[in-house]
Amino acid sequence: MQGEQEIDLSDLGRITAQTAKQVIIQKIKEAERDVIYDEYVDRKGTIVSGIVQRFEGPTIVINLGKTEGYLPKSEQISNEYHRSGGRIRCIVTDVKKVGHKVKILLSRTHSGFVRQLFELEVPEIPENIVEIKGLVREAGYRTKIAVFSEDPNVDCVGACVGVRGTRIKNIVDELNGEKIDIIRWDDDLEVFIPNTLKPAEVTGILLSPENQVATVVVPNDQLSLAIGKRGQNVRLASKLAGWDIDIITEVELEREREREEADSSTKQVVKGTMLNNDTDSEKIEEGALNKETDSEEIEEAMSNKDAGSEEIEK
Repeated sequence: MQGEQEIDLSDLGRITAQTAKQVIIQKIKEAERDVIYDEYVDRKGTIVSGIVQRFEGPTIVINLGKTEGYLPKSEQISNEYHRSGGRIRCIVTDVKKVGHKVKILLSRTHSGFVRQLFELEVPEIPENIVEIKGLVREAGYRTKIAVFSEDPNVDCVGACVGVRGTRIKNIVDELNGEKIDIIRWDDDLEVFIPNTLKPAEVTGILLSPENQVATVVVPNDQLSLAIGKRGQNVRLASKLAGWDIDIITEVELEREREREEADSSTKQVVKGTMLNNDTDSEKIEEGALNKETDSEEIEEAMSNKDAGSEEIEK
């Protein structure tokens, strides 16, 4: 019949088999993707280890075993260098399905990375003996972490430092020498805010609750340490405390007091002068009244004298 074409059943069988094979492979890949996705979604916010596999521009691609993770340039610590084949640890920040693959985004700059390192190195933290009350960070430069323990027999700061500093050393090494200030948390802001400025020494503090500003007094030789390089120390302290922090030296405080005393003395002198002027005015008014009284008495005497003269004439 015209327009009809004979089909070899063996060819049809091959096409069907290939199509079925492709569908099965696709389903297997989707199942594998879903398994990996579910696994790493549950691991968001935790640390994973891998090997630097390759570089895609500034992004580092890390072999995590069953899959790959991506460490963008923005999530890399600025003063670090990584080579292909080297081991690396990161925190999982996001997990996405992209086509038939799973894209796992990693970070080494996230503050949660440091928090997780402390939980790994300090067993008292996952055991809830020591609590992390707050953590702020400028990656590659400095981290401030506030810790607390309800157990009076536990030194929360000492627990984080470890014997001979072994625990904190491991964390600092992982962060390529980043400075870490471990601060004892206190619910009394007059105690806690000075603690946040460590290693600087604080000699006084004045709180202004209405605008949440703390004015902190430091010795003259501690000013640069309290402020930190490019304002880093006071900036992190302010974030950790949740208050704006103004720093003044003891010399500046003394000058301010002298200025206030001078202003107070000036006000007292002015007030005294005004009081003296008021007293003088009262005296003048009193003199005028006395003068008027004297005039009235003279007039009365003159009247009496005239009356006497009239009687004599009579």
